Amino acid sequence: MRGEAVFLYAFDVADELLTSRLPPRLLGQPITRFAVQTGHTAPRDVPLIQPFAVALPPLPLGEAGQQVRREVRLYSVGVISVLLRVAFQAAELEELTTWHRPKLADGRDFDALAQELCEQVRAELLPLLVQSVAPSAPEAYTVFCLTELDGAADAVRWCTERRRAVAGLLTETPAEHLSEMQVSEVWRISRSYLHTDLTVIDWDAALIVDLEGYTDDVLFVLELANLQLEEFRALDQRLDRDLDRLYLELDRPRPWWLGGGGQQLRLVRRYRIDLAKLSDEVTHITKFLGDWHLARVYLGARERFYLDQWRQSVSQRLAQLDDLYSVAHSEANELRMLWLEAAIVLLFILDVALILWGHR
Repeated sequence: MRGEAVFLYAFDVADELLTSRLPPRLLGQPITRFAVQTGHTAPRDVPLIQPFAVALPPLPLGEAGQQVRREVRLYSVGVISVLLRVAFQAAELEELTTWHRPKLADGRDFDALAQELCEQVRAELLPLLVQSVAPSAPEAYTVFCLTELDGAADAVRWCTERRRAVAGLLTETPAEHLSEMQVSEVWRISRSYLHTDLTVIDWDAALIVDLEGYTDDVLFVLELANLQLEEFRALDQRLDRDLDRLYLELDRPRPWWLGGGGQQLRLVRRYRIDLAKLSDEVTHITKFLGDWHLARVYLGARERFYLDQWRQSVSQRLAQLDDLYSVAHSEANELRMLWLEAAIVLLFILDVALILWGHR
């Protein structure tokens, strides 16, 4: 049994990355466009998003001569995606469980390596980041890709015969300890197009089997779903944090002569537009997923990652932001009406004063 373990890390680092101004090289390596092969049932002339990618020199892993292949992908929605890939050979699926927590030869774990790599990329791209933020804990996901099954020609049958072992691998639990209900739940989100391929998607890890040797297409779809999860999670946390601040800003008394209503209105309006734009870009990052098999894989990942629920949560908070905008707009209009009425009264008094002065 041969394949590779792929570790996906999605870091939210900005509201937007100005990809049109990217330099030709990043961290000393050329920047290219990443594109996957399609063809299962893909229509013609349907574009698929192509992020910018940088392949970095590999790092040594342990004492067995293995190496960690490193790749960075850049997305216009302000996300840096880090991929760490390690080839493996094993006799049984149970042996792959140790790959959930790998370490480098110097003792660092992969989480620290990905964080360090993201910081390096962010520092170099800082002038191109709009509303940059320091990356927090990333959305991490592990994918086991198998391309050889010791001579087996039917991937679906081979995995089905080992369904409990597959469930144990993806849940990091000894297979014999799992209930049949949990095994069925792990297998509930599974997709296959030919008898030579199979994808099983769980919450924290996935298994991709393709005996034709090409797994990058399905892997890319899982990366996009993981990216969306990171962005919706970051948006939700940002809205939770900042809505309270905006409420306090609206409740804070301001002298009418300073035009506080107008300032509040501009603040809420700008924030509302920025977040709505970002949410729309994240939602539509997969709208041109033209390969129908890959689209089915994405729908499975979307269900497993609860992306619709995260999107709904963000939408509810954006609706709250709309309410804040309406409140600020009403207050600003009331302030304008107060000024207008005060001006009319002042002009009336002035007019009466001039009339009285003229009769003297």
